[in-house]
Amino acid sequence: MVAPPETTVPLPGTPEYARKLRHAWRVCSVTSLGLVLIGINASTLNVALPAVVRHFEAGAFAASWILLSYLLVNTTTLVFFGRVADLLGRREVYLIGFVLFTLCSLLAGLSPDVGFLIAMRALQGLGSAMILANGTVIITDAFPPDRLSQGMGVYIGTLSVAQLAGPTLGGLVADTLGWQWVFWLNVPAGVLGLVWGWITLRRVPPGPRTPIDLAGNLIVFAALSAVLIALSEAGSRGLASPVVRAGLLTFLILLPLLLLAERRASHPVLDPRLFGRRMLTYANLASFCTALSRSALVLLVALYFQAARGIDAFTAALGVLPVPIGMALASPLAGALGRRISPYTLSVTGCAMNCAGLLTLTLSTGTDTPYWLIGTGLFLAGAGNGAFLTGNTTQVMAALPPGGLGVVNGFRLMIMNVGIVLSVATTLSVLTGTLTPALRDLVYAGTLSRLSPVAVDHLMTGFTRTYVVLTAVATAGLLCAALARTPR
Repeated sequence: MVAPPETTVPLPGTPEYARKLRHAWRVCSVTSLGLVLIGINASTLNVALPAVVRHFEAGAFAASWILLSYLLVNTTTLVFFGRVADLLGRREVYLIGFVLFTLCSLLAGLSPDVGFLIAMRALQGLGSAMILANGTVIITDAFPPDRLSQGMGVYIGTLSVAQLAGPTLGGLVADTLGWQWVFWLNVPAGVLGLVWGWITLRRVPPGPRTPIDLAGNLIVFAALSAVLIALSEAGSRGLASPVVRAGLLTFLILLPLLLLAERRASHPVLDPRLFGRRMLTYANLASFCTALSRSALVLLVALYFQAARGIDAFTAALGVLPVPIGMALASPLAGALGRRISPYTLSVTGCAMNCAGLLTLTLSTGTDTPYWLIGTGLFLAGAGNGAFLTGNTTQVMAALPPGGLGVVNGFRLMIMNVGIVLSVATTLSVLTGTLTPALRDLVYAGTLSRLSPVAVDHLMTGFTRTYVVLTAVATAGLLCAALARTPR
């Protein structure tokens, strides 16, 4: 009689199943700390950005790249670190990510100028990529298949909790302790995550040594950098700007080169086989569109309260809380419902709620709009994204074979993060595209309503136009999610 393989999943009700489940929840606590670290970092800075801009007297371009440098590096290295973890060990790469992210957070608070801060943010992106590229795979490996949706719901729900606490912390810290503590808050969370991960995570033998697609990774980085520079400059200099044209031309030249390099690579960073199944194709497209519609929402609303309505950072932070509250409630609820409702249904329902929330915000833009109406739109968008992320992640990860999960998950996250990067760049460009450079700087500093009330009317047109764009993208995400049904 042949013994069952080590990968055999223990049956529910057995002692082995109970031990596996207890360990899985400990692993979930480790990976959740990673999301807390990353979520607090992003959400605090989104609210505190005007304080940072005022301190360094940074212009609009530098202000946007305080956010974009992190997102760019994080996005373009996710697949790379997924491959590295498959080769060197997931536990080791994951913990190194904690070390790098925590150290760079400490140094970011000591920045002597905005250039150094942007560099530290880029290095933070490297550490974040190591954490993100492996967290979902570690969760998938740890949980029995029948409990994966619960684990994924709690895992994603912790990001919502971090995003719930982050804006309030960011506004409070910026108004009291100073902008430096926006970064130093990451340090204790990073140390705690490193120690707990070292104790909890088990060593996993590395996979077979296969080549890393360095050429593909470099071309992806260069192409995305070019299009980001073009987008961030388009709002201030217009589409006819030489910088914008050069960025778009560089992207168009690099795109066919990337396709050629990936065809020749034995283990490409963008493996066309990952688009070979209809469900994976549409699920990833839905993830991209939803991220594009979601990711700049807290930043956009924080700028609305500070620049258009003249509210301080802490009060603005309270104003954006319906987004993370909605996510914090919907993510674990969707995870619990995942045992009875298919991930596909959760994904489509979440997209529909996101569309409803953004449409509410589009129809209620104004400096005198009642807060309950704004809060309703924000809550619907947040809850919709919480349900979508849980459903979409479970749908994709459960459909994949165990081998090479790190690369596939890194690719999935890269697609989503491209949406996040483009969301920030596109939103800021569309929002301030009709303003003069001087007025644009006042928007990022959060002082427009105090120094130029007349310009607020022009800015509100920008808010309306931005919400229309985000709603259209969210609708495309809903269509893709609906098409991602697994054939029976």
